[in-house]
Amino acid sequence: MTIPLMVGVDGSEASLQAVDWAADEAVRHELPLHLLHAAARDHEASEVISAASERARQSAPTVRLSSEVLHEDAASALAGKGRNAFALVLGSRGLGDLAGMLLGSVSLAVAARADCPVVVVRGAAEHRSARFGSIVVGVEEGEGSGTAVQFAFREAHVRRCPLVAVHAWSAPFGAFTTPQAPSWYALEAHRRPPAQVLDDALRGPAEQYGDAPVSRRVIEGPTRQALLEAAAGADLLVVGARKRHGHLGLQLGLTNHAVLHHAPCPVVLVPQI
Repeated sequence: MTIPLMVGVDGSEASLQAVDWAADEAVRHELPLHLLHAAARDHEASEVISAASERARQSAPTVRLSSEVLHEDAASALAGKGRNAFALVLGSRGLGDLAGMLLGSVSLAVAARADCPVVVVRGAAEHRSARFGSIVVGVEEGEGSGTAVQFAFREAHVRRCPLVAVHAWSAPFGAFTTPQAPSWYALEAHRRPPAQVLDDALRGPAEQYGDAPVSRRVIEGPTRQALLEAAAGADLLVVGARKRHGHLGLQLGLTNHAVLHHAPCPVVLVPQI
C-alpha cells in the first residue's frame, strides 16, 4: 500500500495554498492525497473538506483523493496522522492565528512534534508554483541533516532541477586569526574542513541520484542567513531536525525557527532518523 501525502486544512487561504502545493507534489511522486481537518462541529468540517477537495481536484484531477475529519486538538491530530505519511503539508497561517504572526501556532507545533517530513507552504506565488527550478538544502556538521539531504536529492530528481547544498560555518569562539592565518585555519584545527563536511554529506545521495546536478556553497557566517539568502531563488528549502534525547518531538533550534518564520519559499523540515 502506498503511503499518502497528507495536507492539513482549516478553510483559510493559506491552507488552500497548501492544498495546491500538495496536489502538485502528489502528481510528481505519484502519491495519493489525503486531506485532514480537525474540528469540533461536523457541519463546519463538511464545508472545509468540500472546499479543499474541490481545490485539489482542480489542481490535480488525476490524483487519488481522500479526506478525514479528526475530532481532537489540531496539532496533536495532525502530528499523530503524520506517522503514516510521505509528508505532512501545512499552510503558514491558520484561521485562528493573530494578525501579524509570521507562522501559525498549529504549523509550528506540528513541525516540532511530527515524525515525518513537514512542509510549511510559504512565500509568493512564484515560489509556491516551482517557477525558479531550484531546491536548496542545508547541510550541518554531524548527522542532523543526513535524512534532509536524502529528501532533497529525491525531490530534485523528480522535479528534474538543480540542487544547491549550503554549509555555513563559523570559527570557534576566541580563535586567533590574522591575514596570514585566516579563520578557516583555526576551524580546521578543531574539526573537519567545511568543504569536507559538505562533500561527505552529499557523497551517498549523489551516487544514488546521479542525474541531479548539485552545486556546493561553503559560507562563513550564520547558517540561518546563508539559507534564507539561498532560498530567495528557490522553489523549496529543505532542512533537518534532530530528535530530542529523552523527549518526544524534535529539536527546533534557532536556524529551523528562522527559516520556518522567514523563508521566502516553502520549507521542508525533515526529522533525522
